Amino acid sequence: MACQSAPPAMDEQALLGLDPNADARYRQRAMAYFEQLKESQDGWEVCAEALSNGLYSDDHVKFFCFQVLEHQVKFRHAALTAAQQQLIRETLMKWLQQQLVSSQPEQPFVRNKAAQVLALTFVLEYPSLWPEFFFDLLALVGLTPQGVDLYLRTLMAIDAEVVDRDILHSPEETRRNTLIKDSMREQCVPHLVESWFHILQTYQRSHPQLTCQCLEVVGAYVSWIDLNLIANDRFVSLLLGQMSLEALREEACDCLLEIINKGMDPHDKTKLVESLSQVLQGGGFYNIEQEDDVDFLAKFSRLVNGMGQALVLSWSKLTKGGGLKAGAEPLAALEAKVPLLLQLLVHEDDDISSNVVGCCYEYLHVLKQLPQLTDQQKSNVEAIMMAVMKKLTYDDEYNFENEGEDEAMFVEYRKQLKMLLDRLAQVSPVLLLEAVGRVFTRTLQNWQAAPFMEVEVAIRLLYMLGEALPASHGAHFSGDAAKTSALQDMMRTLVSCNVSSYQHSSVSLEFFETVVRYDKFFVVEPQHIPNVLMAFLDHRGLRHSSPKVRSRVAYLFSRFVKTLHKHMTAFVEDILTRIQDLLELAPPVRTPPRCVQVSRAPGPHTLLPVQENGFPALLTSDDQLFMFEAAGVLIVGGDSPVERKQALMGGLLRPLLDAFRLLLDKLPQEAEEERRAALADCLSHAVGFASRTSKAFSNKQTVKQCGCSEAYRDCMRTFLPALGCPVGRGPLRGAVRSFLHRMIICLEEEVLPFIPAASQHLLKDPEPRDLQEFIPLISQMTAKFKRQVSPFLQQVFMPLVGAIFEALGRPAEENDQTAALEQQLLRRSYFSFLLTVVGSGMSEVLDGQGPENMERVVFTVVQGAVDYPDPVAQKTCFIILSRLVDMWGGKDGVVGFPDFIYKHIVPACFLAPLKPTFDLSDAQTVLTLAECSVTLKTIHLKRGPEFIQLLQQEYLPSLQVSPQVSQELCQVIQQPDIKVLKSYMKAFFQRARL
Repeated sequence: MACQSAPPAMDEQALLGLDPNADARYRQRAMAYFEQLKESQDGWEVCAEALSNGLYSDDHVKFFCFQVLEHQVKFRHAALTAAQQQLIRETLMKWLQQQLVSSQPEQPFVRNKAAQVLALTFVLEYPSLWPEFFFDLLALVGLTPQGVDLYLRTLMAIDAEVVDRDILHSPEETRRNTLIKDSMREQCVPHLVESWFHILQTYQRSHPQLTCQCLEVVGAYVSWIDLNLIANDRFVSLLLGQMSLEALREEACDCLLEIINKGMDPHDKTKLVESLSQVLQGGGFYNIEQEDDVDFLAKFSRLVNGMGQALVLSWSKLTKGGGLKAGAEPLAALEAKVPLLLQLLVHEDDDISSNVVGCCYEYLHVLKQLPQLTDQQKSNVEAIMMAVMKKLTYDDEYNFENEGEDEAMFVEYRKQLKMLLDRLAQVSPVLLLEAVGRVFTRTLQNWQAAPFMEVEVAIRLLYMLGEALPASHGAHFSGDAAKTSALQDMMRTLVSCNVSSYQHSSVSLEFFETVVRYDKFFVVEPQHIPNVLMAFLDHRGLRHSSPKVRSRVAYLFSRFVKTLHKHMTAFVEDILTRIQDLLELAPPVRTPPRCVQVSRAPGPHTLLPVQENGFPALLTSDDQLFMFEAAGVLIVGGDSPVERKQALMGGLLRPLLDAFRLLLDKLPQEAEEERRAALADCLSHAVGFASRTSKAFSNKQTVKQCGCSEAYRDCMRTFLPALGCPVGRGPLRGAVRSFLHRMIICLEEEVLPFIPAASQHLLKDPEPRDLQEFIPLISQMTAKFKRQVSPFLQQVFMPLVGAIFEALGRPAEENDQTAALEQQLLRRSYFSFLLTVVGSGMSEVLDGQGPENMERVVFTVVQGAVDYPDPVAQKTCFIILSRLVDMWGGKDGVVGFPDFIYKHIVPACFLAPLKPTFDLSDAQTVLTLAECSVTLKTIHLKRGPEFIQLLQQEYLPSLQVSPQVSQELCQVIQQPDIKVLKSYMKAFFQRARL
């Protein structure tokens, strides 16, 4: 046998490459050698001998040998002979024996890898091949520190393989793992528990690291072994004793938490938690104000949270079957811990506080289900409220201008507190409203002297009430009189006490966020709108010193205007005048750093958006989009006369168009590529701004009704020449194309005169992506205007189709996935366009192309249905074919089309589903087959018995379909219910593939 012959020596040169400092050549050779040993039938035996006999002292060589053994056990164990399996067992045990007598322990990474190989061997051989695994292991390692370390590492590796719920297992692995656990419970778990007890007892002072490892093992295994083996006086007493040892207490907390989390009877769980609680309280652990070790308190808070959640679970189970009285015991136990929970919740360390949020949330959930709260429970609710309000407050170290990881963690923590606040509102909305009202009023009465964090959190609490207290569509100021009155009082205070002038960005942001959240307040009390508008428009908002505030306020201003524009008619001109400089197009210029201070220290030729005065623009182009939208809403939304709207919209767009023309003239003359790109982006932003103003219009207030048609026609005349600009083609074309989409909606038929010129530009030297993005524009126009654009479509149809054919015919490299995807998307767009034309009933567009072109186009549809494995496109093609058959397939249809149906369309309905790429288990493909069935049904409706006769006598026999099945299919096609045919077709093709 292979294991009895002397294995060859290892490749010493290759092993040199295992050194982390080895050069690439040696490392490559080592990797090749590793692969060679893995693939070799007996190469692993070289590694086994090296480990058994301790031939190498280098840690990386030992690790390498264990990796080879690991591969052998993991992937080839079943193919090994009994003698080879025995060799692996002996190798592992010999290596373990060497560790017990070695003066120097192996490196942790070597020990961990050895434990993994031991665990893998155990999983594959226990209980059938190696039933004495644990007894052999315990007998060998004894209670020596080095032996115990390896024993515990092996147990954790076994847990990872067999128990760890974070690892997905196949059904077969799950059955295997269940068998292993059942066998362990029967044969050896009590012995393992006994060994743990002795380890914990023996090494708790001399080797705390080993004791921590053992506590981790106990915590891992307690979830599936008999709890009585652990939850008994001697074991729990030992664990509680270790809670007093500084080196052990954090791990002891984790271990106790795992014991608490063990599934059990709710009465037993309550007793267990209470007995543990009494001992902890008696040991002084509940006096957390005397504890300054935050790492321990973080662990302890998780334990307390787990104890509380366990009591909530017991309460839920008991009340589910026996009513509220049955849950009295766990509820009383839970409420006894509320003072401790509150101490932890308000702890200055947010991690400690965060750890008990879950229990507080679940306690409130319990209170929500009670018919009435006691005075103590109401007091608990208020205490949690005050704790949440306190913990929502920023600390002095929060960096608002450069938020990092700590700031992100606090934001997440605030989200947890918000969940608590929402739950508090469900338990007692009146108490919450009163508590927030007290804090808000007290703080804002003296906001000038209050620290920013107190002012911010006071306004934040008002903001959070908007979600915590339910209201339909933000209608907080109607309905419940008490709630409405309280919110109205707070909002009145907010907007009239001048707190918007507070010199801190967090307060500024919170002010505007809250104003916009409660924008319905201004419908009730519109007299406050002018003051708030001024706050938006001056140094408190859009001209704030912080770019972050300005950016957010631009968006919030847009929202504020959208809601309240009908109340702003008298201020429109004033607002537009005040924001005029914020609407200017800011072209990039080369600016020396001494002239413009920016936070990211640009180089001497950094391109910055600036104003004519040489200073950076206050808003980014994205922010300006919101400003233009707001301006559009202000102009269009009020009750002004048409003449006023016309003049204001012209005044808004004219400076933008003037700047656009100047920049467009400069663009081709610019020599530097970076500046050309920046100018092209600036021009595309200008188009976007004009487009954004059009969002103000609606079906009730159209462009034409508002007298703004000429302003947007002027935009069209200004923007369309950009399509012919040879520089910055991508962003410019994209922006103008998007504008055309908007104008088709807004200008309606007034856009039509501009379409031919736009199309001529867009179809000049197009790339596949250009065509792909142009087709939706033509399709939108076709669907909207139908026969109005028929002459234009007849003219542009073949040039467009020809450009598509040319683009699809370009050769691409075999592995160029980007090009393949572009072609697929273009093909889909082409078929979608044809469907739009056919679906709009515009057969004259195809008729006008001449018989040869028409046949060529229709043939591409047949080809798309059959030859390209893309179910999305195939489905579209079958829908087109159904429509064509419906239009041209009858007696009065196009001459020669019935022959085309029988020669091409009918075969397509069978050849496509018979392709190997036609996956009938794929939902999209099944939809394609349904459309294929509709095509066959449509052919039958148009051609009648003639079609059935052709199927039965000619086509189906040519596919080797039996007469019986042919007759069956033809009968189904003739049935009136299309659903029957769809179901039959799926079964028909599934049978055909067998």
